Amino acid sequence: MKTIENINFHGERVIVRVDFNVPFDNNKITDKTRIDASRETINLILNRGGSVILITHIGRPNGYQKDLSCELIVNAVSEVFEREIIFCRSIIGKEAEKMAKSLKPGQIMLMENVRFYPEEVNGDIEFAKHLSKLGTAYVNDAFGSIHRAHASTAIIAKFFSKKYCGKLLDREVSAIEKVLKNGKKPILAVLGGAKISTKITIIKSLMNSVTDILIGGGMAYTFIKALGGSIGDSICEDDFCEYSIQILERAKQKNVRIHLPEDVIIADAFNNDANRKISKINKIPVGWQGLDFGPESLKIIKPIIINSKTILWNGPLGVFEFDNFSKGTIELGNLVAEATSNGSFSLVGGGDSVLAVKKFGFKNKMSYVSTGGGAMLECLEGAVLPGIRALS
Repeated sequence: MKTIENINFHGERVIVRVDFNVPFDNNKITDKTRIDASRETINLILNRGGSVILITHIGRPNGYQKDLSCELIVNAVSEVFEREIIFCRSIIGKEAEKMAKSLKPGQIMLMENVRFYPEEVNGDIEFAKHLSKLGTAYVNDAFGSIHRAHASTAIIAKFFSKKYCGKLLDREVSAIEKVLKNGKKPILAVLGGAKISTKITIIKSLMNSVTDILIGGGMAYTFIKALGGSIGDSICEDDFCEYSIQILERAKQKNVRIHLPEDVIIADAFNNDANRKISKINKIPVGWQGLDFGPESLKIIKPIIINSKTILWNGPLGVFEFDNFSKGTIELGNLVAEATSNGSFSLVGGGDSVLAVKKFGFKNKMSYVSTGGGAMLECLEGAVLPGIRALS
């Protein structure tokens, strides 16, 4: 992909596909991270003489929905870029094109939610062609949507010779490549979450790159049951027990070390106030379920994490939403932060992991925190994503 690093945008009207799909509460933005993340790309274009036309989606609307209008984010975008934001209530058509062509260098125009048009999600080529008439160059900086073959993320690039990846997209791809292609060893992947079924392709792909895989969260109990352990009422995907054994065998063949917890914190109900105690993970009694890593497991993983030179963190170790079962995830954060401060590269990605690092104050202690959940996971699976392919 060609980056914007050395491009002169003087006189160009640059369509920038961003991911401003920010969370709301009563029509108020609760987290501006995704808007902040686009600052470097947009400021570079403006400082080099261009004007910017922002295209984004918010949510998954069914036609026009007032509560998902991009008008709701105009003020926030204006605050981030410290300038007036022109808002266009349409996406395509003569009025939209007229407003775009009247932009002066240094100006920013934000278009209405592109997903108000079903043609966007359908990847309609005629819709993409109409979108392309807004600008003279195209930049994709929406990593969170790069895995979608939508009109504004992939198809539109067909109509531009001047097409580039933004700074955010470039950083995201580079961070993932540090894990998959050129990371310093030992390389550790921490994989958590509830289900092994959602991580099958990722595990297969990572085995070609990493030296260690630490399994946490609900995934661990499927492995333990497959190995003949008693897991009580813990979450388990019975259909994937046989597959988990295949993973362990494949790991041996590839000299990849798989680390499973030795002990866990168990509870007699799935809530924060349940009775809890420590149990060997393979000896959980009926009526109890594992909800967090135990103290012995945390001792065991400490040297593994501290000695790793490259770390991928995708998924919590337990039900960190409950304070009484958050210790494992917090300790994981502390250990990854310590390794990072000692010179290791750490990449955090996936919705729950990102929530955890924000909740417990680790965000600025990691090398890189990804802005895209599904996109990052598909990259880790080894897929060439539609938005990236379109820029190549």
